[in-house]
Amino acid sequence: PVTGPDKVICVGLNYADHCAEQGAKLPAEPIIFSKFPSAIAGPFDDILHPAESSEVDWEVELAFVIGRKGKHIAEAAALEHVAGFAVANDVSARDWQRRNGRQWLLSKTFDTFCPLGPALVTKDAVTDVNNLSIRCSVNGSPVQSSNTSQLIFKVPQLVAWVSRFVTLLPGDVFLTGTPPGVGLFRKPPVFLKRGDVVQCDIEQLGTIRNKVV
Repeated sequence: PVTGPDKVICVGLNYADHCAEQGAKLPAEPIIFSKFPSAIAGPFDDILHPAESSEVDWEVELAFVIGRKGKHIAEAAALEHVAGFAVANDVSARDWQRRNGRQWLLSKTFDTFCPLGPALVTKDAVTDVNNLSIRCSVNGSPVQSSNTSQLIFKVPQLVAWVSRFVTLLPGDVFLTGTPPGVGLFRKPPVFLKRGDVVQCDIEQLGTIRNKVV
């Protein structure tokens, strides 16, 4: 995986079908939060289930990595600042996400809560990043299946938006949001337990597979 990035930038409510799943309005602008870089794990590393949470959830996401420094980047030039794409799992502790005024950072940034990989796929190797199948399974059972065409804010929009606020540096990682099918919105909700194996796949980008321990 990418190691030691300056920033891991995450986007919430960025799939139209995920918004529909929870009865949420489409956001008017990108919803940005973060993980500490120390949350990054390898594509086949274990996910450590923290004792502090009983509601650990999966989120398959399209990730991209910045390759060129920039601030106030124009949307039309944004892809020039992207080095390539990867698969990520935005592992989330839902009980902490709701706790004490919404502890979003803590809920997202436990150690190993950002499996990433299996490789950095360059832009020229991807036919259309806005039309890739994206899937997640738990113990071999499909739980998420969508397409990046459902992204509300595409990669250039995200680069342009975030670079209004912070300087983007080579190695910075973006997680672009998750499609429907997370455990939280299942009826009844389903959460990961030790021994589960989570597999995340994105067409042309590969597979990451992580055991919960």
